[in-house]
Amino acid sequence: MTPAARLLSALELIREIEGAARPADAVVSAFFRGRRDLWDGDRAEISDLVYAVLRTHARVGWWLAKYERPETPRSRLLAWLALGRVRTPDQIQTLFSGADDAPAPLTEVERRLLARLQGGSLDHPDMPEAVRTECPEWALEPLRRRFGEAFADEMAAMLTPAPLDLRVNPLRATRDEVLRALKKLGLVAEPTRMAPQGIRLRVRPALSRLPMLKTGEAEIQDEGSQLVALLVGAQAGERVVDFCAGAGGKTLAIATQMSNKGVVIACDVSENRLKRAAERFRGAGLHNIQTRLLSSERDKWVKRHKGGFDRVLVDAPCSGTGTWRRNPDARWRAEDIGLEGLLTLQAGILDSAARLVRPGGRLVYATCSLLPEENEAQVAAFLAAHADFHVTPLSEVAPQVTDSVHPDYLSLTPARHDTDGFFAAVMQRDAAPAAVD
Repeated sequence: MTPAARLLSALELIREIEGAARPADAVVSAFFRGRRDLWDGDRAEISDLVYAVLRTHARVGWWLAKYERPETPRSRLLAWLALGRVRTPDQIQTLFSGADDAPAPLTEVERRLLARLQGGSLDHPDMPEAVRTECPEWALEPLRRRFGEAFADEMAAMLTPAPLDLRVNPLRATRDEVLRALKKLGLVAEPTRMAPQGIRLRVRPALSRLPMLKTGEAEIQDEGSQLVALLVGAQAGERVVDFCAGAGGKTLAIATQMSNKGVVIACDVSENRLKRAAERFRGAGLHNIQTRLLSSERDKWVKRHKGGFDRVLVDAPCSGTGTWRRNPDARWRAEDIGLEGLLTLQAGILDSAARLVRPGGRLVYATCSLLPEENEAQVAAFLAAHADFHVTPLSEVAPQVTDSVHPDYLSLTPARHDTDGFFAAVMQRDAAPAAVD
């Protein structure tokens, strides 16, 4: 493809992301699945262009507002080319020629905008901190409190590309076998530092180049997410619930821990998510997973199965602040119910799911959030209301994680661990009192 054609595809993809309810990474994957004729280099360049524009949303928006220009996918792309890629108006005009494989020609208004932006940079001393750090206003103070002196470093880390992590399915391959297969493909890969079945690729290849994804030998899963599933500690023959299964990534990891023995119930309130997850389960060759559609966290199924499971994972819906590096568009997709609504929902889900845990069983509460309100505070409130649960320290369940931000909980951040931001607390339910003769 020519540089102009790549710009045209990038512009189309940015428009699709803006109009979609799904996260950017899902939209990008679907976009490239429909264009299998693209070369790897074209895919990489288009993807890099798109994510660069998404990561500069607030700063580019500030410049457009400064010169009273509307924010559109096209205006943001033009401004990023001028400020981020430092192209002159003449260079940009050459690319926007209006040919069949190029974006439409520049308008007079667009040429004037580019002339004003020439010589500038993405950052400007007059930008508010929220704009400069690409942080939505609602999250600025909570994240400042969360990180303290590390705030600037953590926000900068969230503006860098996320690595591609794989989780090996031990039922079909070993990590060493997959590493050797990746090496034969000419890809640089290494074992993840903390997750025992994880592999990290520093350069993201076209996923079509990874046959292990098609054979079920590996799944795409961030190292942090792998560690959350590991904390469940599921054993062969046990009964386990993934209460908010979503796309099923953690469910898959849990089921493989159990060597396809016992049963894992993947629950969710979305029928479409469960259907997509079920396809992944079949592709991985796992037969110990069942799906259960819930009407809400208080579904009657929960009451009927009270105390019936050895382990329960609650991967609660959250603000998603820990995923901003992977899905920069998520910063600007605020949940309709807001943070306070999310906190109420999380507490209700945790309270209801805890009923499923048998005496002596394990409950894991997790989020992909960096906000204490959604993490430590939720666990503290739950424990205060449920005297029969107590925390199991991280050192007992995952001793390989030695640098968690919190001593007792799994607490990962992009700058400190080079993973998505994750939180998980492991809680044990007290065993039933011994019967007295």
